[in-house]
Amino acid sequence: MNLPIIDLSSPDPLSTAISIRQACIEYGFFYLVNHGVENDLVKAFDESKRFFSLPPGEKMKLARKEFRGYTPQDPTLGLHGDSKESYYIGPMADSASVKLNQWPSEELLENWRPSIEAIYWKLFEAGKKLYSLIALSLNMDEDFFDKIGAVDKPSAFLRLLRYPGEMGPHQEICSAHSDTGALTLLMTDGVPGLQICRDKLKEPRVWEDVPYMEGAFIVNIGDLMERWTNCLYRSTMHRVKRTGKERYSMAFFLDPHPDCVVECLKSCCSESCPPRFTPIRSGDYMDEILSNTPV
Repeated sequence: MNLPIIDLSSPDPLSTAISIRQACIEYGFFYLVNHGVENDLVKAFDESKRFFSLPPGEKMKLARKEFRGYTPQDPTLGLHGDSKESYYIGPMADSASVKLNQWPSEELLENWRPSIEAIYWKLFEAGKKLYSLIALSLNMDEDFFDKIGAVDKPSAFLRLLRYPGEMGPHQEICSAHSDTGALTLLMTDGVPGLQICRDKLKEPRVWEDVPYMEGAFIVNIGDLMERWTNCLYRSTMHRVKRTGKERYSMAFFLDPHPDCVVECLKSCCSESCPPRFTPIRSGDYMDEILSNTPV
């Protein structure tokens, strides 16, 4: 699988937008380079490993609440299904949201919170710039998503993930799924395992490996963006395959503000291609989906 490569630092935004359009129509995935976070990725993974190396009891003090905090590996699954532990950092665009986050103490992990917060905001800036290019790719003004209140205070979550290295009878350590939201920036530590299925309706599914590209994000479109674009841009099915090696990754989900109404974009519908979905508040959509989704 050779995914398209998008350069976020390109001086030609229109050409970049055209490339993004092609990538989102054909794959729903692409590599993002020159995003401004390259020099922070090694530190980010070091910090992630510091957290997951804590004793289980210390991590469980930060057990997930309000979609923030720690989720242990499900002991009922063991080696027979999804096996990962994760830690969520939620939106920090306003003081009320910031207070919902859970952090390990400074005594336990010195300087951990400020390091993760710095990485969070750099990912946020890269994601907002990408949104403007996606708007151009859809023949909208580059500030379209700002104008409709999608990314002024978006629902932005950073998820740190650790997959154990033990082998088991089940092939997947993260089962096949498409992302619920609009846009995901994925960082991996170089250990392989990520696969995508370009045609999720075809049986049997054909899975293709996504190679690691040093310093690049792997970006994918989610279900909400697919809905926004009337299925022009595809929300592609993906999974993580067992390799027998411990694997770390980080996913930054940059989704619209909960009050933002997601409705078919004018450039994505016509008399011959009417809107497939009714308008819906982003928050209502996410709540409906996530309430029926296991941790």
